[in-house]
Amino acid sequence: MAGSRKLPDAERVAAAARRLLAAQDLRGRRLLAGLSGGVDSVVLLHVLRALAPQFGYRLAALHVHHGLSRNAGRWSRFCAALCRRWRVPLSVRRVRVRRAGEGIEAAARAARYAVFRRSRAAAVALAHQLDDQAETVLLNLLRGAGAAGASGMPAAGRQRGLLLLRPLLEVPREAIVAYAEANGLAWMEDESNADETLTRNFLRRRVAPLLARRFPRWRESLARAARHFAAAEIDANRLLREFLGARGLRAPSERRLAEMLRQLTRAREDARIELKHDGAVLRRYRSRVTVERQQSPARFAPVTWDGAARLALAPLGGELRFRRARGAGIDPARLARAPVVVRLRSGGERLQPDARRPRRTLKNLFQEAGVPPWERERLPLLYCGTDLIWAPGLGVDAHYHAGPAARGIVPEWRPAGASGTRRARRATPRSPRRAAAGRAP
Repeated sequence: MAGSRKLPDAERVAAAARRLLAAQDLRGRRLLAGLSGGVDSVVLLHVLRALAPQFGYRLAALHVHHGLSRNAGRWSRFCAALCRRWRVPLSVRRVRVRRAGEGIEAAARAARYAVFRRSRAAAVALAHQLDDQAETVLLNLLRGAGAAGASGMPAAGRQRGLLLLRPLLEVPREAIVAYAEANGLAWMEDESNADETLTRNFLRRRVAPLLARRFPRWRESLARAARHFAAAEIDANRLLREFLGARGLRAPSERRLAEMLRQLTRAREDARIELKHDGAVLRRYRSRVTVERQQSPARFAPVTWDGAARLALAPLGGELRFRRARGAGIDPARLARAPVVVRLRSGGERLQPDARRPRRTLKNLFQEAGVPPWERERLPLLYCGTDLIWAPGLGVDAHYHAGPAARGIVPEWRPAGASGTRRARRATPRSPRRAAAGRAP
């Protein structure tokens, strides 16, 4: 890339296209060039036509008639005349642009890409160049886009299975115009390019000149940043594939993978994310992702504890264990007042693990301890009569604490498959950080 900047502007165009095409396997296959009639697409078609014998593809052109300009018919006729003169097969497709919430430019782009996908070509070549890339990255950043938006446009990439090539993506606009003039090419000027009510035109006509005066290489810098963001996005995709594979799940399609990654990484911190894939559910809570096989929860009815050291709770997928410890856990003398029963949450429960602090809702306590919402509903709670006396990961209610000399009862929740103390939910109160570290994955 550094060497290409030393070439005369007109030669940079062919050099950039040649590098990209050399990395593709297009011999004997149909390559479709998007042709609007503007200088960028005319130059692209001219270059691809010149390089066709070297790379062996079958070149054709496609013009999309959006019907948005009163000059749209002139553009179509210009493209038809150009392709007849150059003996390049041309297809003209009329589309109806449905104005959506994202604006007329986005709607026209969506209609255009839909036509490309129906083309059945091995690849579609588009005339985006360096200025387009820099403008796209800057616009996306101004709109608060994540890494995917800041990655800009790839020089070669797939969109819904269609291979899109952008051979001129590293070439600035002035080099493309120089190429066109050096080769005596004619092109059409789009009157809408002067309309500064369109965001991209405002950026191009007002903002870009200011940036160029202070930062002469601003386009190259943004394009380089886009490549860094794209590399990070690729790494994130690979990590997510490996994460799913390690849990016995099939890899999703590229489109589905990108959407899963977007939701897992870009939603609000407090958003409740649940993604279904290959018979499993991926959930995100506080930057932590868990995977569980998709199944309907078993019905659970309250269970009375008879004092045994273990109490199996199959519908909840684990067992409660009870051990004795001096000065810790539940005071057994207080349990003689009423039966001890295991129940699930019903809403509005309160607990006071610390006698120095007021009684608080389980919801607040679980949030502070970092217990994910989907786990809270299936955690066993100990009641003595109507009093909530213990909750996993939170501890014993202050009114039921064993005294320093008493041999208290320490409950512990053990999900099925847990080993050691890492996954157990003990009775003793812990800090939010320790509680989060000790919860069941």
